[in-house]
Amino acid sequence: MSERSHGLQSWIDRLNQAELPALAAVVQDLQRLAQQDSASVQQLADVLLRDAALTSKVLRVGNSVYYNPSQETIKTISRAIVLIGFDNVRLISLSVSLIDGLLTRAPREQLQMLLARSFHAAVQARNLAGYVISRHSEEVFIAALLHHLGELAFWGCGGAQADELADDLERPGVDVDEAVREMLGASFRQLTQALLKSWNLGETAILAQAGASQHDPAAYAVQLGVRISEAALDGWDCAEMEGVLGKVAAFIDLTPEETLQQVLASADEAVKVASTFGASKLCRLIPNTDLEQIRQQQEARRACLLQPDLLVMQQALQDLGLMVNARADVGLVLDTLLKGLHRGVGLERVMLAVLADGQSRFRAKRVIGEKSQQWLEDFVLPAEQVEQPHIFSYALRHREAIWMGVPASYNLAELVTQPIRRSLGAGMFFIAPIIAGTREIGVLYADSRLSGRALRHEQFVAFQRFTQLARRCLEAISKR
Repeated sequence: MSERSHGLQSWIDRLNQAELPALAAVVQDLQRLAQQDSASVQQLADVLLRDAALTSKVLRVGNSVYYNPSQETIKTISRAIVLIGFDNVRLISLSVSLIDGLLTRAPREQLQMLLARSFHAAVQARNLAGYVISRHSEEVFIAALLHHLGELAFWGCGGAQADELADDLERPGVDVDEAVREMLGASFRQLTQALLKSWNLGETAILAQAGASQHDPAAYAVQLGVRISEAALDGWDCAEMEGVLGKVAAFIDLTPEETLQQVLASADEAVKVASTFGASKLCRLIPNTDLEQIRQQQEARRACLLQPDLLVMQQALQDLGLMVNARADVGLVLDTLLKGLHRGVGLERVMLAVLADGQSRFRAKRVIGEKSQQWLEDFVLPAEQVEQPHIFSYALRHREAIWMGVPASYNLAELVTQPIRRSLGAGMFFIAPIIAGTREIGVLYADSRLSGRALRHEQFVAFQRFTQLARRCLEAISKR
């Protein structure tokens, strides 16, 4: 294992001194010009002409149909500024610099995916800002583009440590934030803030990292653009996207239908922008608005998702079998149970909800899987509600494993109450009681809603086997 980072400052020093000095210099110069009301065409030209390759690429983008639909040939930077505008040339320069500074260095998958998301967020943010502010939409674009600067820099320049973190994040059930902090000594957000500060980006840094307050329309547009780019990865019709679109509609004062059309048009535009800037390899990573291509993208994403691991499942079942007669503690039994269901059976999210507070309510005790950690704080369900019975108390009372979402359980659908849907989402799931002898412990819940994949019969059979063994282990422990 490679040597872990000594902290945030060491990363800032490394990125600025050894990895990204050229990019930092260009970004600083371009942003300094943006803050000068009297900045001249020649000053911007001077910055770009220091780098012949950058100048060439800016002219190529400037001559593209996207920026120069009249197709009047542009041969000099000064002419580009006159024809397509000072701010557009500065935006193009910064975007091209970011691509060259990162993508040509280490085009690993994490970097490409994040850079695609950043371009998508930037176009969405700029177009939303255009509805509510008359100037500075280019600043909004740049702020959204740099919103994940720290993480972009890490994946582009992290070397062996980036490889190591990528391996760490592949482990099922890993806490992403904790793994990043262990490597960097800080979060990606803190790294971004520190880099923006060290590059003296001033107002852009504030825009890029501001909270989502409607009191500053530019900053709010940035936040909405970022949220759209993230939600779109789960599909244009996912619950998170629905919530974001509601905020966007209120922000730009359009109907829900008009808002969706605006957001979809911006997604298409983001593909064109990435291609125009010479990052065509990113285009396939920006969520597509064509229904057939959306289906293909979703299938490609699902292929990378959690898959059952027969060896892990068999080992976990064997370990639980041995624990029935061994002196295993409760923690080890539960860890083996959740690991076997998650990594072995391939269930994306697993939760043990125990009876707590004098057995008056269910609370999440152990969880595993992406986006499940929040359940430890948020998931609370009354144990018995005469006026509104639910599936958790039903499963525990009837002492049977249930596969919800298939015809055999349709008669129980009304037991999946609105509070349960709000906490866990909608769709198929498995649920089973966890009992130690005669003592009711709680229930085990599992689903694959991250990908939306249907649960399978062999997974339910394995789920039943795991819960049976867990009960035997807990009963043996209670007797001892």
